[in-house]
Amino acid sequence: MTDHDVPDVDLLRKRVAAFVRDRVFPVEQVLDAGGPTAGDLRERLREEAGRAGLWALPLPAELGGGGLSLGAYASIAEAEGASDHGPVALGSASLLDVTMLARRGSTGVRASYLPGLVSGGLRTCYAMTEPDTPGTEPALTATRAERLPGGGWRVTGRKWFVSNAGHADLVTVLARTSGSAGDRGGLSLLLVPTGSPGFRVVRELPILGATGQYEIDFDGVEVAEDHLVGELGQGLAVAGERLQLGRTLRALRWLGQAQRAFDLLCDRATERWGGRGPLADRQLVQQHVFEALLALRTARPLVYEAMALVADGRDAQVEVGLAKTAAARALQDVADRAVQVFGAAGLGPDTPLPALFRTGRTARILDGPDEQHVSSVARRVLRSRRDSAVTPA
Repeated sequence: MTDHDVPDVDLLRKRVAAFVRDRVFPVEQVLDAGGPTAGDLRERLREEAGRAGLWALPLPAELGGGGLSLGAYASIAEAEGASDHGPVALGSASLLDVTMLARRGSTGVRASYLPGLVSGGLRTCYAMTEPDTPGTEPALTATRAERLPGGGWRVTGRKWFVSNAGHADLVTVLARTSGSAGDRGGLSLLLVPTGSPGFRVVRELPILGATGQYEIDFDGVEVAEDHLVGELGQGLAVAGERLQLGRTLRALRWLGQAQRAFDLLCDRATERWGGRGPLADRQLVQQHVFEALLALRTARPLVYEAMALVADGRDAQVEVGLAKTAAARALQDVADRAVQVFGAAGLGPDTPLPALFRTGRTARILDGPDEQHVSSVARRVLRSRRDSAVTPA
């Protein structure tokens, strides 16, 4: 994209927000239900997004995407994220995988898979967490990849809470290629086609009743040599790079959902009347509005600061930890307050609030629990203070 082709990002954001509101919101329950009907509907939404010029906005232009920089995409990610289905409908759901493979994939992998990822013809997932290993300690990964005599790898192990694995064509798996459990070295990332013999979806793992997470098994799955992602034994470094961007994108999308919950809260407060007038006149409802707005306004600048650093390729571990935690808490808090103002109606199927609250609650565990980020950020801050302190003479 040249300087003459720089888009009006604010206009794009408004168009994306309108698309999600008008085309995605009304069919969320059908998409949530899954099955062939949901698949056909997702394809129609993708076609509509393409015709509207809104397809894959942050993906490489040379591969058919919109070519937006990460910095320019930030506000659009928030607008897309107002629905869990927004990124899929608009073609940005593969951003993490496209970015990782474009940077770290072999020539063959890039040629074979990137066009399909950008077009939406291929679907991916990322497998890191294991049933018997704390997700916060990836060095304990038990899944192993052994060298094959003629080249390539044989992967054996099990992963769980893998998003979208039931429909994925490719899975990036963290496996131990050398060393023993606890070693931070010796872990590598491998790109595995899910059609390979030995790959199996064990079961779906509903989260608070919602679908989309899976347990998967690798029973001696053979993987080509050039499907190694990044350097051998440097899987944690590549995973860390991916996680910084992934956590920030999630935080942006959670902001979009928190804003949606806030809008519902305010609409309910102004439109719902009782015997003593509108709910908006009641001080306790006004407090819910205030606290929800405070949570949103506090989280948003933290998330955008993290995105700016990640987009510049700078170290952002403190900022990403703050942003991820703040956005997750904001979504849970705002959704909870909206449910309270709606009353019983906020618990039922006629509003998106149960799904928004569920996402907010799970957000405080996914991509690292709050406790992990609290400790990690605090340690870094204190270590920096200690290292920069002047020793008294």
